[in-house]
Amino acid sequence: MTHDFAIIGLGYVGLPLAQQATRSGLDILGFDINDGVVAALNDGRSHIDDLSDADVAAMRDNGFEATTDAQRLADADAIIICVPTPLSVDGDPDLSPVVSACATIAQQLRAGQLVVLESTTYPGTTDEVVRPILERSGLTAGVDFHLAFSPERVDPGNPVYGIANTPKVVGGFTPRCTEVAAELYGRFIETIVPSSGTREAEMTKLLENTYRHINIALVNEMAQFCHEMDIDLWEVIRNASTKPFGFQAFYPGPGVGGHCIPIDPNYLSYKVRTTLGYPFRFVELAQSINLQMPHYVVQRIGDLLNDKNQAISGARVLLLGVTYKPDIADQRESPATPIAELLLSKGAGLTFHDPLVQTWTPGGTAVPRADDLDAELARADLVVLLQNHRSYDLDHLVATAPLLFDTKGSTTQPGVVRL
Repeated sequence: MTHDFAIIGLGYVGLPLAQQATRSGLDILGFDINDGVVAALNDGRSHIDDLSDADVAAMRDNGFEATTDAQRLADADAIIICVPTPLSVDGDPDLSPVVSACATIAQQLRAGQLVVLESTTYPGTTDEVVRPILERSGLTAGVDFHLAFSPERVDPGNPVYGIANTPKVVGGFTPRCTEVAAELYGRFIETIVPSSGTREAEMTKLLENTYRHINIALVNEMAQFCHEMDIDLWEVIRNASTKPFGFQAFYPGPGVGGHCIPIDPNYLSYKVRTTLGYPFRFVELAQSINLQMPHYVVQRIGDLLNDKNQAISGARVLLLGVTYKPDIADQRESPATPIAELLLSKGAGLTFHDPLVQTWTPGGTAVPRADDLDAELARADLVVLLQNHRSYDLDHLVATAPLLFDTKGSTTQPGVVRL
């Protein structure tokens, strides 16, 4: 049996891609090394926020199948790599999942197949890392098989933009590789943006997220000195947003979380530093500012408690919302984790509440969950809103909490302290 394409990596990137392709009538094979994930998907059960069990069951009805059998990759006309690209303990890119995926493909690669890397990485990876591994098969990229890069642009929880209506950038190893990859994606994505090569496509994703990373750092630093100068930055941003040109609003927060903004700019910084021998100063400064925000939040918590003649040690602090983004359960790189670790190290009596999280162990320490939110709101010395999920009734929080520290600028009610 021939599949239109196979996806390696069935997580937050690969699974939504498979869903949209199956919706459009394509025959998709999913490959993952996690036996539990594969078994759950074949049983119609989802493991990510964006897809429900019903969504996965519909995919199965449309012919989607997951497997751990790498030999079946040879049955696909194309193979799309959607594996994670995390940072190492030293903060450098960890391409081991990509290398492993490519080694697996090389053993099954056949003439005429298309291989696309979607995993975010530094420019040059497709040509310098992926291609040599694939060519161990004895086949030559651009001659015997097609090779391309297409950056993923999944925004978990976005109600407006999904796979189908988010323009898809595609850059091939050769012009013909670009054409073949564009033809494939064009079968289930509305707008295809051809790029002149793999490096330009790789850099596109890094520019997008570095732009956000730096602008978030700008407002995070402004939040700190505006507080000292008794200026309401949230009002300043609101005022500036009335300008119909030349300004895009970014907002401060307790830190930067998720799988993109805290990670991707480091790939670009690494490439500049190791290839050109000098730092990407904007990125490194932005990273420093954003990484410091949890410390700043804890400092503000200490100041607020001091104003009540209380120390952090022994104070009852309730953290609301511990995911990295509203209305999803994903906790990857959530700033709530370092904030909790800092508060615990200072002896705070910590509890948390999150409608999407039942257990939470930041830094390996289990934090009690406030199952009775109203009771915990009333008991707490300080309530800290870290993530404004839709299910939170802000008016009720303000009315019930003795003191609310709003790190998301979610409410302007009197008595609430904003970041």
